[in-house]
Amino acid sequence: MTGKIIKGVGGFYYVYADDGVLYECRAKGVFRSRGIKPLVGDDVRISVLRRDPPEGNIDEILSRKNALIRPSVANVDQALVVFAVRDPEPNLNLLDRFLVTLWRMELPVRIVFNKADLSEEAAVEAIRAVYAPAGYPVLSVSAYTGQGMDEVLACLKGKTTVLAGPSGVGKSSLTNFLMPDAHMETGGVSEKIRRGRHTTRHSELFCLEDGAYIMDTPGFSSLYVDGMEPEELKDCFPEFAPYEDGCRFQGCVHIGERDCGVKEAVKAGKIGASRYDNYRIFYTEQKNKRRY
Repeated sequence: MTGKIIKGVGGFYYVYADDGVLYECRAKGVFRSRGIKPLVGDDVRISVLRRDPPEGNIDEILSRKNALIRPSVANVDQALVVFAVRDPEPNLNLLDRFLVTLWRMELPVRIVFNKADLSEEAAVEAIRAVYAPAGYPVLSVSAYTGQGMDEVLACLKGKTTVLAGPSGVGKSSLTNFLMPDAHMETGGVSEKIRRGRHTTRHSELFCLEDGAYIMDTPGFSSLYVDGMEPEELKDCFPEFAPYEDGCRFQGCVHIGERDCGVKEAVKAGKIGASRYDNYRIFYTEQKNKRRY
């Protein structure tokens, strides 16, 4: 029988099988001896040991489409990067860090701005104008009122989706709205530091209708791009590409060079100033990292 691993805790893997039953499974020792670790999201073949309670063994890990390191999950189709319109205010530097990381993972991304009920639509439209040239769809939603949630459900259909974003922006509330049976713990925003209290402690897939799976992941706030040269960073900003023909020098990194088509596009408002400013910050960070 085949199924999908939806959670792994303490050496046990919970497999949602083709018969609609959730089996508590152990992985056979052969995986450990081969240095193979089952991941949440893996499609597996299991043998059933008993039906009541449902228990089994994982016999085979089927071919993976992809495998991410952080979070540790396999066979992901897309990511929803979730931020809040307000409370906390959106940190576009952090948003761009997420986008660079996910670009490196080659995952299609949609940006979701939650808590739309707390702000005017104009605030989201201004952000949408920044990210539209990069090809990122921006959705405006409220997990509290249900605004925009039909659009979210439509883009989840038939896909395995990872939710990414900082704590306190409503990722768990979004999951609870989409699937009330998830019962994920939610937390408020600390009055002292205006950041969310982290509530997601492990990765877990939740099955929706129409073959959709969603995963809420622990929040993170660092840029993980090991092995990337500073000169490669510009490729993670897809809105730069149409203007690179206007660069005087081949291999222009759009920082100190003269006659740079990308810098001219920023001045003309064709590329968001915040995106370019964050690119400069990331470039400097990567260059200093390589130096030391």
